[in-house]
Amino acid sequence: MSLTFKTLGRGRRVAAGSLIAVAALGLTACQSGPDATSRPSSNAAPVTSHDQQSGDGSQSAGGKPTGAGPQSSANGRGPSASSAKETSPGGKPTGKAPSAAQSQASAMAASDRCTADQMSLRLGASDIGAGNIRYPLVFTNKGKKACSLRGYPGVSLIKRDGSAVGKPATRGGGSGGAVRLQPGQSAHVLLHTLNEGVSDTPCWDRSQLVFVYPPGSKEPMTTGSAGLRVCGGRFDVTAVEAGGLG
Repeated sequence: MSLTFKTLGRGRRVAAGSLIAVAALGLTACQSGPDATSRPSSNAAPVTSHDQQSGDGSQSAGGKPTGAGPQSSANGRGPSASSAKETSPGGKPTGKAPSAAQSQASAMAASDRCTADQMSLRLGASDIGAGNIRYPLVFTNKGKKACSLRGYPGVSLIKRDGSAVGKPATRGGGSGGAVRLQPGQSAHVLLHTLNEGVSDTPCWDRSQLVFVYPPGSKEPMTTGSAGLRVCGGRFDVTAVEAGGLG
């Protein structure tokens, strides 16, 4: 009887020990399980806030870049590939170079332009035909260096007291190209109106002066108009052409 009792007692102790071990394992699983699933969620929180602030989810759960930036940039949520190309390795915009070159070219063109103070101006003889009247307005380079003219001048007719006659000339014909004037050389434009009686539109008063802004210039020039009068409501000017007429 005593032997049996001891055997049974030992069996109970073994069984009790097994139950304790199982319980310990179960407790360990309960403690480690929630942590294992919650850590990625807590690590994902900065990614979510980063998305909300900048629209770029290019971070891993550990906060390191995942390489998703270029993809989000392609979607317009970050620096684009084109904007990246606009900056040099030193961080300076490389796109400024063409603009600077264009500005320099524009400055050079402006310095090469014929100005009012280096030219003389005269109105040539009229050319009448088929109801139209054309007057050559001639620019001559009186300076000591070559210069260029291009485009349309601004032309108005005035009286000697400075009052305007009618409206400024409108542009007619093509814009043409640049005309290079060596010292002493001339270029011209044509002033065009209609002969009296061709149209029922009344003629303007006679003028005494032609008031001109050379192409690209803010300084005016004047010359006598020889009584030029606009009729038929038609008064236009062509772009600069090489040579002096009349």
